[in-house]
Amino acid sequence: MLWPRAIRSAVKIGPEREIVTAYPYRNACPTSVWGQLIDSASENITFAGYTNYFLWQEQSRLSERLKAKASAGCSVRFLVGDPDSDVTRRREEIEGVPLTVGTRIRITLDALQKMGDIPGVEARFSDEHIALSVFSFDDEMLVTPHLSSLLGHESPMLHLRRLGDDGLYDRFAGHVAALWEGGRPAHGS
Repeated sequence: MLWPRAIRSAVKIGPEREIVTAYPYRNACPTSVWGQLIDSASENITFAGYTNYFLWQEQSRLSERLKAKASAGCSVRFLVGDPDSDVTRRREEIEGVPLTVGTRIRITLDALQKMGDIPGVEARFSDEHIALSVFSFDDEMLVTPHLSSLLGHESPMLHLRRLGDDGLYDRFAGHVAALWEGGRPAHGS
């Protein structure tokens, strides 16, 4: 009787087995984890955060690394909010910080524009992911559900690894795929 309970408490056997680790705050995840995920991806990288601006501050030579990924055949996608939308303006009012949501989005758009027109690097606007950021790297992803008025770095984050069909990874990947399909080309990128 005790053995199965002990096994269940020590070994992940359900959907939670796709959870590599959980962080109480996005910024508690070491930048080295982000770097390893970016650098090891070979097929696709998707940054579906509403602003994604922090990537440019935390990852050295990000533009050069992403250019190299794209030239090697890796798809690199950025799904960001529209800096001029009503959704963005409402979020700015909630956050009430000097570095506005629109400004943070424009930091990403500016960085992408400076990269030039790189085949394999795309950006689209969507305002439907304001409360959920999903960053995927082949079969791993980092997911941040945003909490009320907190900034993204103050919200929790899960590191997931795809282990089978219709698990947590696939559910979030399907969400991002739908947002990407419904997104519109980002101007200024």
